[in-house]
Amino acid sequence: MRYIVLHESEGRIRIRIPRYRMSMREADLLEYYIRSKPFVAKVKVYDCTGDAVIRFAGRGRSSEKQLLKEAMESFSYQSREAAALVPEHSGRELDRKFQEQLAGKILWRVFKRLLFPANVQNVLTIIRSTKFIYQGLSCLAKGRIEVPVLDATAITTSMLRSDFGTASSVMFLLEIGEMLEEWTHRKSVNDLADAMSLKIDRVWKREDDTDVLTDIRKIHPGDHIVVRTSNVIPLDGKVINGEASVNQAAMTGESVPVLKQPGGYVYAGTVVEDGNCVIEVSKAVGGGKYDRIVQTIEESEKLKSATEERAFHLADRLVPFSLIGAALTWLITRNVNKAVSFLMVDFSCALKLSMPLSVLSAIREASQFDISAKGGKFMEAIAVADTIIFDKTGTLTHATPTVVKVTAFDGMSEREALRLAACLEEHYPHSVANAVVKEAKNRGIRHDEMHSNVQYVVAHGIASEVDGKKALIGSAHFVFEDEHTVIAPEEEERVKDLPGEYSHLYLALDGRLKAAISVFDPLREEAAQVVNELYDLGFKRVCMMTGDNERTASAVAGNLNLSEYRAEALPEDKVAFIKEEHAAGRKVVMVGDGINDAPALSEADAGIAISDGAAIAREISDVTISSADLHQLVILRKLSLALMDRIHRNYRFILTFNGTLIGLGVLGVLTPSSSSLLHNVSTIVTGVRSMTDLLPEDTIRSEVISNETA
Repeated sequence: MRYIVLHESEGRIRIRIPRYRMSMREADLLEYYIRSKPFVAKVKVYDCTGDAVIRFAGRGRSSEKQLLKEAMESFSYQSREAAALVPEHSGRELDRKFQEQLAGKILWRVFKRLLFPANVQNVLTIIRSTKFIYQGLSCLAKGRIEVPVLDATAITTSMLRSDFGTASSVMFLLEIGEMLEEWTHRKSVNDLADAMSLKIDRVWKREDDTDVLTDIRKIHPGDHIVVRTSNVIPLDGKVINGEASVNQAAMTGESVPVLKQPGGYVYAGTVVEDGNCVIEVSKAVGGGKYDRIVQTIEESEKLKSATEERAFHLADRLVPFSLIGAALTWLITRNVNKAVSFLMVDFSCALKLSMPLSVLSAIREASQFDISAKGGKFMEAIAVADTIIFDKTGTLTHATPTVVKVTAFDGMSEREALRLAACLEEHYPHSVANAVVKEAKNRGIRHDEMHSNVQYVVAHGIASEVDGKKALIGSAHFVFEDEHTVIAPEEEERVKDLPGEYSHLYLALDGRLKAAISVFDPLREEAAQVVNELYDLGFKRVCMMTGDNERTASAVAGNLNLSEYRAEALPEDKVAFIKEEHAAGRKVVMVGDGINDAPALSEADAGIAISDGAAIAREISDVTISSADLHQLVILRKLSLALMDRIHRNYRFILTFNGTLIGLGVLGVLTPSSSSLLHNVSTIVTGVRSMTDLLPEDTIRSEVISNETA
């Protein structure tokens, strides 16, 4: 595809697609295609002009510009690959709808004031006022004195004084505020729904009693797929074989898992907590799950933080004082203008507009760093937390550990041991399991299905059957203590001599140890720096909880400035530790990636999951970060602190400014119409300011560059 370079600067380029008209669909295709490229940090495509503004991940070197040129040359609006990148609802259509509504309302007001006679304008004002008066009377009928009562009183009083211009202005600004508030809510829901949408590329398809890993886009209604413990159910369908305990709170709000047996219906986006089942697919990719996610978010109170809730309630609680103030002012001064000044200024518009806009801005900005937050409540929790707890494997250590050695026992060859281990581990998305599967692939070992009834034992390992013999793979505690696996006497010394600097998976067959797989799980290069930065950002305690042995845990902890660490921790131990912190009056953030972290993620004030980890961890967590770099935790903390700072600054400004307007009105310095104008202008200014980025503009690029340098 041809394009014209309009402007270039360091790390940034603006291009134009020479096209008569670009549709919103075409703009989405181009934007998500460019965004998917690793050399691009941020992109925005403007369908009205056909322009695309691209911010490179680096400094915009010639190599990145060449990559952009090559990518654009291969792009096509008809590309299926590009179409697959676009979410079900991109938000562009929603933005356009509200932009057109806003422009239409402003143009109508200008047209009316310029061309309609005054008496016609007054009649239209009276007609428009009936909606606001009805809302105020309805509020009174329910025994509540809230903002609609104040609005109705101000409008009615202005009209009784024949000040139709002020009444019209008040209604116009109230309608603009309502429109912006609705757009904010819809936009928040849309962004969160996209963040929560499934990111599943491949599924296990059952073909002639064999499970084949298949591209999800090739799955059609009627096909059979297999899901197991910790898996997200990728598509709607009916269970035809097996049974599973399914967590479907994200779709139905049910607080406890539901047992699904043959004949039971399951929904895309729910998670198998325990069990295995075969599902007959009823809906292909994209079949309705977005709408259910939207419904769930709209019904959830998680969107609002405690600070937002306090601001919302304060706006309503101040209404009676405004009415009393107006009455007292009139009784004392007998001056209607001074009394009306109390009615022309309320705190509701600014508070109810700026708070959600601030949260939306923070969530949107977080997404630029591959951070997905499910609501302002959790960003507030991260801002005020003083304890952060890390899992080790895949969190403080690399998400891609490697197998360094396979030690075979009891007559089994290394190759056969690795083949069996990979066959068992490939069903469970954990970083260590992925390392085993990758090592088998690197050695050219095929591991077709040879087992049945795979059972995942949380925080322990996997149990199955091979040729009628029980097969186990997992920790020493699971294999030796729980399952009482026997070590051949002549092999005991070899087991004791396994290198202590590595983590070990033990493979057993028919009650006898067959192999030990040594996994190198190195500490992330940035981990020590991130821990120190978290202290600098206000965390008092940085802790580690791991299921690994004491020697391995101690080696990791020795390289980090940790407040505390605990080894050989089971899921219930992690939960108990969080409860201890809560009992000590601390707010806790938990960071993890595995199935065994799920209970702790749920127990913490804010649970943060690593994107490449287990599906159940992502489902239960409140925030998801990319596995690429732990510096995202620093960014998240900074964003959360900046969000709370903005909310508190808005809060203080709104109360101070509007309180000043009321005072000046009572003193006679400002007329009611001037008070109303200044109040509403300040509301819009506060709302616009709340939509700006919280962190410096070059933060994304500087983070990427610093990471590249490191």
